[in-house]
Order: sequence, then structure tokens, then C-alpha cells
Amino acid sequence: MGQGRAGVCTHRLVEEMAHCLLNIDLGELPDEPEALYRQAQLANVACGGHAGDRASMRRALERCRRFGVGAGAHPAYPDRAHFGRRELALAPGAVRAAVEEQCAALAAVAAEVGVGLGHVKPHGALYHAADRDPALARAVIEGASAALGSGVAVVGPPGGALESVAAELGMRFLREGFADRGLLPDGHLLPRGQPGAVLEDPAAARLQALRLAASGRFDTLCVHGDGPAAIPIAAAVRAALEAQP
Repeated sequence: MGQGRAGVCTHRLVEEMAHCLLNIDLGELPDEPEALYRQAQLANVACGGHAGDRASMRRALERCRRFGVGAGAHPAYPDRAHFGRRELALAPGAVRAAVEEQCAALAAVAAEVGVGLGHVKPHGALYHAADRDPALARAVIEGASAALGSGVAVVGPPGGALESVAAELGMRFLREGFADRGLLPDGHLLPRGQPGAVLEDPAAARLQALRLAASGRFDTLCVHGDGPAAIPIAAAVRAALEAQP
């Protein structure tokens, strides 16, 4: 497996992926349940932009190592007050610097813990802004690869700017769907705050996961680790994905 400049290697789950994997956004809450790491196959670890600090990064990465979870970076707009869910008017250069700083902080802890970082997934408002804007997508991907190496995979929605820029730069791209979020008819996420935007019923999340995985359009499905029903939803989605042929 190829080494990045930070001594980081692409995780075997990403390299050898044969079916749709469950990814969970983690390292965001001080009382985060360890049980979520038992369900995750890929963990997107908050690295200081919207949440997280050195202690939480170490705790998350140690759990990834213990449970064999593929760890990756989850950089965001530097906006902890709004949990990274508010779009900021930052120039691409500022976004690149913020992403590089966050990913480098996670990489430093990962090197201490002895865990490889195999992917990067922007968080919240940055995820959606970068997927619309090729300049922001390039800023995110170049910032992450500067800190983690060009061998990391990029996680994002299919068919947008993140996917096209990753392809242009010769980087692996994992097409992501969401098992625990309401979807619009065109497949985009129902905005938070609207009825049905967050699925809280594990059975409903399981059915959505089965449908999305069967479509063949996705390499990984997300469950948010900060939801009130995150553990049963993650367990239901993991079981559904593992039942796929």
C-alpha cells in the first residue's frame, strides 16, 4: 500500500472494497459511545474544524485501531459555533489552508497511535459547497493530500465537483449515500430542519440502505454518529450491507 508524506497508507478496506461500506462521522462528541466503532467500517474523524481536539482525535483513532475500522479525516469550515453546518465566505486558498491544517493535526495523532488514514471526507456545509464549486473541491482535495498524501481516497456525492476533481488528480473516489437522512426526489439531501430530514427509525434506515446499495451508485453509506438513535441505526445499516450479495 502506498505511503503518503505523513507516513499514511490507504486502508485495506478501501483498497479491497468488494461491497458498499458503512462510514460513520465520529470524534464529534465527548460522550461518544464506543459501540459505534463496533459497527463502523470507515470512520470520518473530526479534526478540529467543526468539532474535536487532540484528546478526542486520539480516543477515536485508538478505537479505530482496536476495532479494525478504517480511519479518515473529516475536515470542515473552521466554525465550531455552528458545528460546521453554516457556509462561510472563504476564498479557496483559505479553505485549502484550513483543510491542510486540520488533516495535519489528525495525521500527527495518527502517527503517534500507529493508525493509517485512508480517506478524507469534508463535513457539513463544506461538503456541499465543495461539491458544487470546482475551485473549492480542488482546495479541499489539495489541502488534504498535502497533509495526508495523494494515496488517500476522497469521499463525496456521486457526479459532482469533488468526484471530477479527484478524477483529474488521479485520486480514488468513494461515492457516498446517506442511510439516515431524508432524500429529495433528485437524490439530494432534504435540508436539515425540514420534516423527515433525519431518519430516526432503524427500520427505515435499513430499507433506505438496502435500496441505495442495490442501486450500484454508491461505494459507501453514511450514518451520523451524533444522532440520538445512531447505535441502532448503525447496527441495522451494517447488517443490511453485509447481507448484500
